[in-house]
Amino acid sequence: MGLIPITLHLKKLNGHHHLHYASIPCNYAVNSLLDSQHAKNASSHKFALSNLTDKQKTKLKSPISDINNCLSEINDSFIPFYFIFSPGLRLVDHFSKKISFYSPLSSDDKELYKNINNLNVAFHQSQIHSHSTTIIADGSIKKSNTATSVAYIWKNNCMIKQTSLQAMNVTPVEAELMVICIGLSFALDSHDNHNITVITDSLVVARKIMESHVNPLQAVVASLALKIKTFLSKDNCNTIQFWHCPNKAKWPRHQLIDRQAKESHNLPTFPSKNSYLFSRKKKCDDILCKWQTSFLTNLNKGQLFMELEDTKLKTIKSTYTKRGSWLPSISFYNSLCA
Repeated sequence: MGLIPITLHLKKLNGHHHLHYASIPCNYAVNSLLDSQHAKNASSHKFALSNLTDKQKTKLKSPISDINNCLSEINDSFIPFYFIFSPGLRLVDHFSKKISFYSPLSSDDKELYKNINNLNVAFHQSQIHSHSTTIIADGSIKKSNTATSVAYIWKNNCMIKQTSLQAMNVTPVEAELMVICIGLSFALDSHDNHNITVITDSLVVARKIMESHVNPLQAVVASLALKIKTFLSKDNCNTIQFWHCPNKAKWPRHQLIDRQAKESHNLPTFPSKNSYLFSRKKKCDDILCKWQTSFLTNLNKGQLFMELEDTKLKTIKSTYTKRGSWLPSISFYNSLCA
């Protein structure tokens, strides 16, 4: 086992640093040095990339050029000064008691069973009231980096709408969040709703709607946050509930959506750039792959690492855990965190 080589670690940090420029406000001076498509309406500097010839750009070795190339790979936009995310105006500042999150207290089977029973009651109650709507959502990512997200919208014990969304080069978080936003938007646009219930296998994703700090998902949730604010302000009785339904629970209605998302083979008909989060993940994966490849080089054995084997005499593959300890306990799985 061993630490990831410092050269690869610095390369990862450098890549994340370049991506970070996608999130800076428009008043930063560096924007004036980028191409016009990335300048965020800043006045072009005389030495800006947009003022250089193609020949000059090919000879240029500058962090500005690297940042520009990095930003050209992604399609996300950030809204750092959007008013709905400002302190005092955020959803959590005014409606924390009207937006609820329900999940098992632990992963224990007993707690899971209790949560599903409560979920069944909540779903039944939402269907017997004519002013309530339930959204069941799930997303799936395939090896081809194609995401399929599905949502069923229930009202009065009938499925009134089914939504399916395909996208490429996004993360599971984005796939799930996009379809939750679409389902919520539909429910919020209906004037006869007072109570909305969202059932998903990831409350972490659902909570992104409430976050206020600058992040690449703001563009997705900005318009939705305004709709939620209008909905909750309109009537003191209006509420939104988010319920966690793990795949392990095998709740029939969620299983149906999960199966549809995983079995769908439709591909988006339009080319797609990477999302910010996907690009960040891809850079990490590429560096990790280089590190793993170095483990196969005989010249490096005994220098960067010690080759370990599990109980089945299979070589343990190197991995690393984000924000985790460098050397967690070694189990019998064919992996090693380092």
